[in-house]
Amino acid sequence: MGRPARPQRRLVAARLGAGTAMTGAVNDYLGAIAARGLSAGTVAYRAQVLSHLVVWLAERNVTHPAEVTKPVLDRYQRHLFHYRKADGAPLSFRTQGGYLVAVKGLFSWLARTNRVLFNPASELELPRAERRLPRAVFSIVEVEAVLAVCGLDDPLGLRDRVIMEVLYSTGIRRAELARLAVVDLDVDRGVLTVRQGKGRKDRLVPIGERALAWMERYQVEVRPGLVVPPDPGVVFLTVEGNPITTNHLTGLVARHVARAGIGKTGSCHTFRHTMATLMLEGGADIRHIQEILGHAHLDTTERYTHVSNGRLKAVHDTCHPGATNTRHRSPCPDPPDTAQPATATEDPVGLLAALDDEAAEENQDQDREPGGIGDG
Repeated sequence: MGRPARPQRRLVAARLGAGTAMTGAVNDYLGAIAARGLSAGTVAYRAQVLSHLVVWLAERNVTHPAEVTKPVLDRYQRHLFHYRKADGAPLSFRTQGGYLVAVKGLFSWLARTNRVLFNPASELELPRAERRLPRAVFSIVEVEAVLAVCGLDDPLGLRDRVIMEVLYSTGIRRAELARLAVVDLDVDRGVLTVRQGKGRKDRLVPIGERALAWMERYQVEVRPGLVVPPDPGVVFLTVEGNPITTNHLTGLVARHVARAGIGKTGSCHTFRHTMATLMLEGGADIRHIQEILGHAHLDTTERYTHVSNGRLKAVHDTCHPGATNTRHRSPCPDPPDTAQPATATEDPVGLLAALDDEAAEENQDQDREPGGIGDG
């Protein structure tokens, strides 16, 4: 008989307060990246990630940055690979990569500031992240089914309907919707302003007439009854009059999707992904979708894109001689002129598979196990 497997111990995030030289170095690094202008969310995420490293090192009597070597970090990387969550599932390679990126950033900064003589993480290789198709994208019929489950006689039901109408129309992130202020809506121009979105950038996002009509109804019939002075100024409020939180948004959207009985799960990001998918199927240029989504670079948008199933099916039915029982078929459309550079819309691999990566990134904090490592 072999030796019994050693049980996995759950890691407990360390409070990065006064303590060892390692905790002091991490705190100094966090202060430095905050001063560089990284978002509070990014700083908080790296604090949580690096606290796990501090605990793991302390359990092995490594309490000073100078004591960390390349073999030590190789062991830490193997630890992440073999770690199992409470449900027995491993960490995704994307999550492992997120932890290791923070480690590389820490030791790169320590080396640049002469706090260590060399950077032990310089040759640390990141795992190759999975390329996944979206877990769920709604069809037009499914979107309407989800929207229809909200009880409009209930003020909160009407509020929830408006929330999902705005997500569907604009594709903004849940954090951007939670921060949306009344003054950020421009009804005359049909746009809303996303302030300090990802990368701390403002942008204008189109919003459709239908969503604006629902928004006007909410602001007249519901919001005044939710406001508790002083008015916080954000559009969407809880029953207690507080600004709605991202976790609240996630929960209410998931409940309505489940109630719709469409056989799919869904979240705020599913509406973002659905909006981009349906616009792509409708012929929108990927560069326009890039602007709406708030991606800084076109290659970021293309990385998040997959060819929609509907478009692939249409091409297959048109071009494959054995696709249907019809003998005589229309000729397949001519390929684009190879002498001309392909436009963004001619590249079939590019918008919607990175949106799933983005969803994983946004959900890292929420989905992480309390007090332990979580999956992205």
